[in-house]
Amino acid sequence: MDCEASMHHNLLERILLDRSSEPTDLPLSLLKEITNNFSDDQQVGKGGFAIVYKGLLQNGTVAVKKLFQTLEMHETKFAQEVACLMRVRHKYIVRFLGYCADTEAKITNHKGKLVMAEVRERLLCFEFMPNGSLDGYITDASQGLEWKTRYQLIKGICEGLHYLHQKNIVHLDLKPANILLDYNMVPKIAGFGLSRCFDEKQSRAITSKLVGSLGYLAPEFYSGEITLKLDIYSLGVIIIEILTGQKGYFHIEKVLESWSKRFETSQGDRDTQLQQIKVCAEIGLECMDSNPEKRPITECINEMLDEIESRCSFVETDTCTSRLIHVSS
Repeated sequence: MDCEASMHHNLLERILLDRSSEPTDLPLSLLKEITNNFSDDQQVGKGGFAIVYKGLLQNGTVAVKKLFQTLEMHETKFAQEVACLMRVRHKYIVRFLGYCADTEAKITNHKGKLVMAEVRERLLCFEFMPNGSLDGYITDASQGLEWKTRYQLIKGICEGLHYLHQKNIVHLDLKPANILLDYNMVPKIAGFGLSRCFDEKQSRAITSKLVGSLGYLAPEFYSGEITLKLDIYSLGVIIIEILTGQKGYFHIEKVLESWSKRFETSQGDRDTQLQQIKVCAEIGLECMDSNPEKRPITECINEMLDEIESRCSFVETDTCTSRLIHVSS
């Protein structure tokens, strides 16, 4: 490794280890080297707009997102994602380390003729999330993650989305595949390629392009209207998925019944957890209301979660238990 390459390695490692460091531009040569020239063996994910590779450093691991070379759409998504990522830093948002915008002129064969063409490489570098994305953990209540873990996932996603909305950022593609999990199953929102950064006084926009993921798009988006309430609808779908393993509307009684069969703890713990599930199910259904004006804002959602925690923590208390037996009976 030459002196310049070593310097870039050290820079990226310092950014990774020092959480106060700002993201920076990174050379293509470095990202090629740490991914073994974007080897298939290093590939850890693939979406509609990019492939994600594991990048190996001497003292850590990063994720390198390589956008597909599709000209206008490619440039737009790269610019949108960088603009949003440079504005965010939160424990429930995937940490952005740097970017690469490399353009080279190369001789290529075009319809039988040798022509000079621009080859563009657009890449993003993030902290590595070893447990993959949430969509790999979606199951019904009879199996999979324990309730405490699922609740912490819901709480973290809600707090992360609240942070984004405080920054006037609409994610526009909130779904389990864009929620990554660290070593401790802490959720971190990712996938900002479709996001919009509103001006300080802006609260809505109109688009003629339908973007996002089917099943998570709010009804009003099909008319081209973009507001923060679009993310709230997507959040509701995700919460219901975490509770039931499926998208769509469910009767709360059915949700409680399925979880009641799962629990094998003491009566007090069981009732405490069922009350938490009830509140989360109510939040999820409210978020999915067809009328965006009736959907709660993130601040209210977090207040509801804080309230149920203050009344009914995972540690059993006599007061909480007596209330919950009444509520769930």
